[in-house]
Amino acid sequence: MKLFKEFRKQEVLVLLYRIFLAYFFYQIARFLFWFFNRGLIKIDSVSEYFSLAYHGIAFDTTAILYVNALFILLSLIPIVVNTRKGYQKFLLWLYFITNGIAYAMNFGDFVYFKFSQMRLTSAAIQVAKHENNMFRVFMASIIQNPFILLWFMMLMALWIFLYKKVKVKEQKPVKLVPYFIWSVLVLCTTAVLAVGGIRGDFKHSTRPINLVDANRFVKLPAQGNVVLNSTFSFLRTLNTNNFKEVYFVDQKFIDENIHPYKLYDRNVVDKPNIVIFIVESFGREYSGAFNKDKKIKDYVSYTPFIDSLANESLIFPNTFANGRQSIHGMSSVLAGIPSLTDAFTSSPYSNQKIQSIVSVCNDMGYDTSFYHGAPNGSMGFLGFGNILGFQHYFGKTEYNNDQDFDGIWAIWDEPFLQYFAKNVGKKQPFMATVFTASSHHPFKIPEKYQGKFKKGKIVMHEPIEYMDYAVRKYFETAKKQPWYHNTIFVFTGDHTNEMYYPEYEKAMNRFAVPLILYSPNPEYHLKGVNQELAQQIDIYPTLADLIGYNKKIRSWGRSLVSEKQYPPIIANSDGTVEQFIIGNYIYRFDGKQVVGIFSKDDLGLEKNLISQLKGNDEFARGEKVAKAWYQDYMDRVINRKLH
Repeated sequence: MKLFKEFRKQEVLVLLYRIFLAYFFYQIARFLFWFFNRGLIKIDSVSEYFSLAYHGIAFDTTAILYVNALFILLSLIPIVVNTRKGYQKFLLWLYFITNGIAYAMNFGDFVYFKFSQMRLTSAAIQVAKHENNMFRVFMASIIQNPFILLWFMMLMALWIFLYKKVKVKEQKPVKLVPYFIWSVLVLCTTAVLAVGGIRGDFKHSTRPINLVDANRFVKLPAQGNVVLNSTFSFLRTLNTNNFKEVYFVDQKFIDENIHPYKLYDRNVVDKPNIVIFIVESFGREYSGAFNKDKKIKDYVSYTPFIDSLANESLIFPNTFANGRQSIHGMSSVLAGIPSLTDAFTSSPYSNQKIQSIVSVCNDMGYDTSFYHGAPNGSMGFLGFGNILGFQHYFGKTEYNNDQDFDGIWAIWDEPFLQYFAKNVGKKQPFMATVFTASSHHPFKIPEKYQGKFKKGKIVMHEPIEYMDYAVRKYFETAKKQPWYHNTIFVFTGDHTNEMYYPEYEKAMNRFAVPLILYSPNPEYHLKGVNQELAQQIDIYPTLADLIGYNKKIRSWGRSLVSEKQYPPIIANSDGTVEQFIIGNYIYRFDGKQVVGIFSKDDLGLEKNLISQLKGNDEFARGEKVAKAWYQDYMDRVINRKLH
């Protein structure tokens, strides 16, 4: 037991107290933020506020751990002198300088939220770079709003007072070996806990929380700002914002060539139901229906049911994804917003009013719902779904049977799609989106199906065939439902995954996803093969057209079934530059200029024609269109014009 005498209990407990103080004052700042902006952020009850504040703890944890990382390390590092008065005074100064700066970020939002409608982000740095009067602006703000400075000074004074109430008493370690052993153990434990705190949790199925995740816990999108704190939103967006306004062309050129608004005039008497399947990692490579004319040697399809469904559908064998991750697929398919070098959904601008197929359906009296069998909030879907306006969200919590959980990501596709088939349609017309999960790393299938499906050439093939089987079973159930006949089904992938055939290793084919439009109702004429270029952002205007939405649609995509044709502009990014397919060429654009141009048949981007095409009229026009598209995208995202 002598070993325990060198455990630094006093220092650990005092450190916990000091970190607790940060949580306490962040909650005070949260309340004050809401109080000063209560006219903009509607909260109906005390319990609703406390729910938002409770969920805000996760975001406070990330911010507090970022800000106090050095303080925590220096509090626990075993250098013997930790308890001395001088060292503790140094820690006090470090603690309040770092926390004071971070805490002050929240107070500016008491006022400026009214103008920006969003929490402070690193985008403020971009604004400041173009201004030389920021100090004067700051001083004018203080003069106009002296209560902000007063609140900050009073709370910081109280914070310092409470900090000093609990002190570390000076004591020397008697035995250095146990002292160092305990210190290392505590440091290692703290490091593990800090990683989980900064990420948001320890779950394998979630990525580090960002701004969009605040909307997982709200009824109204504006309430997400109460869940957040300004320190978190600023730090989380540092070095992630490449969104900058540019000016290459005039608005007239954009209106005439980019057509950011579309208008369709289809007359629809009996509104169809809409079911959208966003299939995890569903690359076009895996499905035979999309590879009949590719002349791929020894090609094997792993989607026998979807292939048969495609024969009864309208399919687009030249469809491309507009992003690289699942959340990018969601914004592209449902809202027509692609992700460029920086993803829109993790940007400072994601929390704004967005016109989408969800809002369009809501306007037309549809019942709208989103289904994903993972823990609620996984992938950021719940938060972004709330921004889009889904009326209902059904995840692992609502499914409520962990026996069907795959142990890592989500409910297995087969049982979850059965749940999906039986749970929708209680109110019609409805629009329901389901995001599958089983065709995801680590690429497992249920134990009971071992040996049932082809192993294939790569690990993706077996779970893709399991997904296809789950979809087959879904349709067997869906056909028995009263809503089935008057329903339009859409199938696409969120992004691609592991590739086997060289054809799909080509740079542009790394975005190659399938697109199927199917309906058992022949009135919609959804049959055939359309070889035109298509993309995920075309799905939203296509569906808005099919359901008879006769108002303007804000979309960079186009309806694929309308007689009113707009030329396709395919847009995505490889993570470093933007890529456009316009006319006969593929353009690579770095945000300032075109850095590469390739034939649209050169999907591997092997032969850069930029030097050969200088002075070519089509190249000059394509370059201008690419710049105009990019300009309009940045303008609408940054200036909140996505509605």
